Amino acid sequence: MFFFRIKEYLRYMVFSGYRKGHGIHSPFVYDIVSRVFRNKIDKAVVSKIESIRKELVRDKRMIFVNDLGVGSLKVRQEERSRRVSDIARHSPVTRKYGILLSNLAKEFGSPGIVELGTSMGISSMYLAFSGTDCTVNTIEGCKETAGIAEETFRKAGKSNIILHCGSFEDCLPAVLDSTIAPGMVFIDGNHRKEPVLKYFEMIAQKSSVNTVVVIDDIYYSPEMKDAWQLIKDHGKVSVTIDIYRMGIVFFRKGINTNHFIVRH
Repeated sequence: MFFFRIKEYLRYMVFSGYRKGHGIHSPFVYDIVSRVFRNKIDKAVVSKIESIRKELVRDKRMIFVNDLGVGSLKVRQEERSRRVSDIARHSPVTRKYGILLSNLAKEFGSPGIVELGTSMGISSMYLAFSGTDCTVNTIEGCKETAGIAEETFRKAGKSNIILHCGSFEDCLPAVLDSTIAPGMVFIDGNHRKEPVLKYFEMIAQKSSVNTVVVIDDIYYSPEMKDAWQLIKDHGKVSVTIDIYRMGIVFFRKGINTNHFIVRH
């Protein structure tokens, strides 16, 4: 698996471009890459979230992890009793991608955001601190991990995050049915082809032309790469942006179908 990811990263480095938007012939994608990707974020927000991350990395508590999906490559799947510090060190999004999620949420998050895979709550906070007033509905399959995330949200003082504890299969339909079409969806926490495609289809059916879907770890494994290709070929998808770590999907009408590999 390690060599697969290295190979895909090298391929990405060869074929990616448009770092500042130059050369992109789609005005819509040019605006996203040149402006949204590079939006400034309040440094105090980043400092608050990253200070909470540091606390979690120092947290030596042991919790029982019921991992319903495929977790981090750096944590062996047969290990069920784990330190909070190990999960916090390897599982959440990094600062760089947290900021990107926040920028995307600020631009597209209204009227609401859905997240599949809360983990310790780092990505949830970046979404919730986007500067919008929209609610983040986040789903976590592990009860004890969800408990740590709830502690995290209290420390951050965020009241616009609703945490749903349960499997994605059980919680996602109810979350999608309880609101109008989401502005943004972040899919993380399960890295298997068939479940990801199932979740994406459910989301695509509920989404509007303004919805953006962000899929984490699209090159986690060969089957995730296959899932990403099938999502790109989905009949409702008009534009995708591949930044290696994540795939960004749009359902916009009136623009030519195209797929971009962007250096980020």
